[in-house]
Amino acid sequence: MNEFELIGRLAKSLPTNETVVVGAGDDCAVIDLGLPDRLILFKADAVVENIHFTAETPPEKIGYKALARCLSDVAAMAGAPNAALITLGLPKKFDAARVEKIYAGLNALARAHNVAIAGGETTTNPEGIFISIALLGTVARDKCVLRSGAKVGDAIFVTGELGGSIEGRHLDFEPRLTEARWLAENFRPHAMIDLSDGLAGDLRHILKASHVGAELLGRAIPISRTAKLASKAEGSAKPPLLAALTDGEDFELLFTVASRESVPLLDAWKAQFPTLKLSCIGKIIAGEGITIRDKDGVRPLTAHGHVHFT
Repeated sequence: MNEFELIGRLAKSLPTNETVVVGAGDDCAVIDLGLPDRLILFKADAVVENIHFTAETPPEKIGYKALARCLSDVAAMAGAPNAALITLGLPKKFDAARVEKIYAGLNALARAHNVAIAGGETTTNPEGIFISIALLGTVARDKCVLRSGAKVGDAIFVTGELGGSIEGRHLDFEPRLTEARWLAENFRPHAMIDLSDGLAGDLRHILKASHVGAELLGRAIPISRTAKLASKAEGSAKPPLLAALTDGEDFELLFTVASRESVPLLDAWKAQFPTLKLSCIGKIIAGEGITIRDKDGVRPLTAHGHVHFT
């Protein structure tokens, strides 16, 4: 049983109440507490030693990544973060100076986005360091973007470049909070997700939630220079396009908009965010699954992104 099969199995029996607008199955839970113009976003995420970082990782980057992952999920809903609680698991013989540096990285990112660290919990974990964060945010009632709104005919867009994040970018990526709110304000994406598990995996979450399929244009997928260089290294068996589709931890935005908005969006984006690439990589189609069009024609995409427990 993999991660998503387990989530699906557990989600069937989760208690709920009248405040839950969106529960398990999107980037954040969406809660309605009766605020006149805003909904509450609620997110939990964790980083674990030897899974998301190693003992050699600079401690400031561990803290940065722990919070940035949550911020990226809030961005995927076009929201703004507000306050966080931190659960910190440590081995019995921990280095206090290293823990302080972890918090220095976390705190610096929190201050940059006006996020309050409102408390938390500490516990013992013999296997190494883990950090779990529960983050609250808000989003305007008419601007919240879910995974489930993609429509047949929509254009599929992705920010930035993909692949090769393990070479360092997975520790210092910039959550696309500003860009996501600008998109929601000006172009109203139909569906959106952040790329944590890889394009091939995360696009499938949108397709499943929206009951549609997708056709990707292979040559349009933006591949990072790091992924291209890695493919040339001795012993590498992963072509650059496969790396862009499956490596994960890119933390870029993947979203769909009405096809008629494509050219105006590209023009406006270039003016608003001149240093960040935006690429149209395909379209939403009827049916299910993903096909990819390349020099050899159109074929089913069998590659998947990262999945825990496999």
